[in-house]
Amino acid sequence: MTNGVTFIGFGEAGRAFAQPGAQAFDRKTLSDATRAEMLAAYAAHEVDGHDDPAQALVRADTVMCLVTADQALAAARDYAPMLAPGALWIDMNSVAPGTKRNAGELIEAAGGRYADVAVMAPVLPQRRAVPLLVSGPHAQDAAQALQALGFAHVSVAGTNVGDASAIKMIRSVMVKGLEALTTECALAADRAGVTDAVLASLDASWKQQSWGERFDYNLDRMMAHGLRRAAEMEEVAATLADLGVDPVITRGTIARQRAIGALGITPPDGLASKLDALQARDTLPETVRAA
Repeated sequence: MTNGVTFIGFGEAGRAFAQPGAQAFDRKTLSDATRAEMLAAYAAHEVDGHDDPAQALVRADTVMCLVTADQALAAARDYAPMLAPGALWIDMNSVAPGTKRNAGELIEAAGGRYADVAVMAPVLPQRRAVPLLVSGPHAQDAAQALQALGFAHVSVAGTNVGDASAIKMIRSVMVKGLEALTTECALAADRAGVTDAVLASLDASWKQQSWGERFDYNLDRMMAHGLRRAAEMEEVAATLADLGVDPVITRGTIARQRAIGALGITPPDGLASKLDALQARDTLPETVRAA
């Protein structure tokens, strides 16, 4: 059995998780423009950086893949043949479940063991205290390896590759969507000179409730009043446009409200019943099916 951990990709996440004595390879090392930066990063974190990925991988029993999302599948494809037999490939990249499954097939075909890992919060400032979800047939082994490396909050999400990343990706619909929506609202409020009043109104109307309760309430309103709300949001879009704010998110809201409202569903009680009612509609519009 080999020993040690190797980082494939040594950007912000790799540096946040780094341990002295680990091996590392980042393709930026191969570029004259970024080589000095990478060598300095390797030295600052006391890792053994390599110009050749094969040298970084030859003795690794645990590989932490932390590349950019667009390079996650390419990394698995390019470096799988260099893995030691049985090496754990811990894919911590923020990519779709299907991408993780494709990467897993490449790693497993080469004799490695693949684990889908979702990093569920910013890596800084938490570093190895950041919560992780792990899934796949080797999830337990990966969880134990991560805990041995000092990760304090590791949970197994399922036995299928893609289970962990599905939670992260779908959660991001809300988290990143609210960020984008916040920008659209804040810019418009600022340009209209009503920021304080808008914030006060939001504070007064924002209920303290669980996300399950919030989902249930929001679907109820859309089912019952989606068409009317879509018409109102057309006027909201016009307001933003007049202020010079492109209503990118608002246009999506109009389409979603109108599509749900057009179904003519009387809202049943409970979130599960509402979701069943939507999923059961053979005539569900494509704008809803794509969600």
